[in-house]
This record gives sequence, C-alpha cells and structure tokens, in this order.
Amino acid sequence: MRTWIEQQKYLIDFTLSSLARRKSKCLSLLLIYTLIVFLLASVMLFTHALRRHAALALAHAPDVVVQRMVAGRHDLIASSYLDRIGDLRGVRKKEARLWGYYFDPVSRANSTVMVPSAGTVPEVAHGRVVLGASMARSFGTGLRDTLVLQSYAGDVFTFAVAGILPVESDLVTADLILVSEDDFRSFFNYPPNHYTDIALTVANPQELRNVAAKLARRLPDTRAILRDEILRTYESIFSWREGIVLVLLSGAVLAFAIFAMEKATGLSAEEKREIGILKAIGWETGDVIRMKFWEGALVSFTAFLLGYTAAYLHVFRFSSGLFAPVLKGWSTLYPRMALSPALDAFQVATLFYFTVFPYALATIVPIWRAAVTDPDSVMRG
Repeated sequence: MRTWIEQQKYLIDFTLSSLARRKSKCLSLLLIYTLIVFLLASVMLFTHALRRHAALALAHAPDVVVQRMVAGRHDLIASSYLDRIGDLRGVRKKEARLWGYYFDPVSRANSTVMVPSAGTVPEVAHGRVVLGASMARSFGTGLRDTLVLQSYAGDVFTFAVAGILPVESDLVTADLILVSEDDFRSFFNYPPNHYTDIALTVANPQELRNVAAKLARRLPDTRAILRDEILRTYESIFSWREGIVLVLLSGAVLAFAIFAMEKATGLSAEEKREIGILKAIGWETGDVIRMKFWEGALVSFTAFLLGYTAAYLHVFRFSSGLFAPVLKGWSTLYPRMALSPALDAFQVATLFYFTVFPYALATIVPIWRAAVTDPDSVMRG
C-alpha cells in the first residue's frame, strides 16, 4: 500500500511539472472551468439558503389558515365563524386576522397592511405604524418620521412611524405595514365584525390533516391552508426561479462542455511526443493513463474548489449581487437580509459529480489510444 501511495505521489509531481510547461493552455481552461462552477454553485447556494431562511421565518406561522370562499374567490369572513369552529378537537388557539394589500403610486410598490397578532410584536397604537425594513427604505422614512397614505376611497391618513422590523426577517416582512385595528378598518373601510381570515394553532402537528378535514365538513364554504403547504409554495417558487437561471446558463455550460471535451480529447503534438518518450524510456501504458488521469483530476478539482469558494463568498459575503434580483422575485422592493451560510451535502456532491468527473474521465480515452501506439510512430507523428 505504501509503495502504491509513493508511486501516486511521484505521478502527481510529474503531472504538476508537465502542467507547468503548458501554462497558457492550463490557465485558460482553469479560468473558464472555475467560472462555470462559480455560476452554477452561486445559484444553488443562494436558492438553498433562501429555502432555509423561508423555513425559519415561517416556523412561527399559524398551523392552519381558514379562508371563506365565494364564487371560488377569497372573501371576508364574519366573526360568527369563530363560534362555528367552536371547540374543534385538536385546535388549541383560534384568532381572526386583518390584512390587505395596498399599492402606493409614488413608490410604485405593493405593500401588505396588517394588524399584528397578539404577542408577535409590540401592540401598534392608534395613529402609528411599524414598517418592514425594505418598505421604510422605499418610503424614505425612519423612526419618528411621518408616513402619509391615501386610501382607495381617496381619504388621506397620516401615521407616525413607531418602529421598523429587523432586517433579518426581511424575506417575509419586506413589504409589511403594521397598523392598529381601528386604523385598518378606517383605511380600508372594512365592515365591523368581519375579518380577512382565521388563524388556528393545532396542539399536535400530526393532526393537521385531520383538523383540515373536520373544518371542511363543519364549514363547507371555507378552505384550510396548512403551514406546510405555504412552505412548499415558497420552495416551489425558489426552485422554479433557480431552474430559470440554470436554463439561461445552459448555453454557457454547453459551450464549456464542448471546450473541455476538445481540450481533453484533442492531444497536441507536444503531448503525443511526451507520451512517446515516456513509453520509450520504460513507462507502462497504465502509468501513462494514471498520469494523465491525475492531470485531468487536478485541473477539474482545482477549478471546483476555486469556483465553489468564490460562489460561497459571492452569496454569503457579498449578498449574491448577480442573481439576487432574479431569485428573490420582488419587482420593486428588494429585501436586504444577511443569509446564514447553509450547505447541502447532496447538492455539493451533485455539483462535484457533474463538473469534476466528466472532464477527468474524458482524458482517459485519447490518452489510452496514444499510450498503446508504438512509441516511435507517436514521436514521428
């Protein structure tokens, strides 16, 4: 075993000296190779971090959201539905919620106006608002500033900015405006004793499906939305956007594949002469193949390390400036949040397999053809 290891060390040492004699070719290949790995890894790292961030942000979301449906559309739900839900077995807590959408013609941004649930954030007093970090940036307002909004009925409302939500939650609170219940009903001209939906907390997470089925029987004109379904929707959106970017990059990947295949399969006259000399001085065919395999493996593995490291810094150090506008999905408000480093071992292994192994293996066939040829004919060309 020790002899085999020493032999591989000598082969790697000879391979490195051989690569050093062809600097321009190796550097050009390494540069393009690294760029392709960087682009693919950046997209994968960023979307995986977004999925993880969304899962953490939705960890405290309601287990079940009940919405009233009229003609297939979401409609207001009366407070009497709380009584109709009653003491449904498995439901630990029920709360009627108020929220709606507002388009600001000045900033051209859509926002979500909401009355905060009890215990989630400090209660918002009458005449005051709490803004998401991106929404505050869009309005150009800060703490103790004044926010002026015009309702859909044409009335003008003036609010004092009482707080700004933390940037860490900007993925789900970027467009959020929190107001009191009285201000919400006045701003949207909401009818009394009516709400947007009802949020339920279920004691046993294993009973979510059963609770949803019971709600469907007890309240046939409603639909129950589970938190897992919301999370799957986020994951589907991020996966869809990731696929779009990867499709756009497929042209570059195909061009690289052609370039790498040409470099791997097209031996130059100098390389053929080198193989002929090695065969003439006593190298076995297996030694030549192993030496060239190490050459391809070293180039591809180095490119993978450089590209993946650059992608990691791009995503988690520089906030993924190249892909953030596409993958986050906001049209006007772009959340600014620091993503926590998150690596998926399966994702890394998949990228490694499809970027390192093809090039390393593609070098074997042309090297084998040159290695089994008579050394004299190889050196003569």
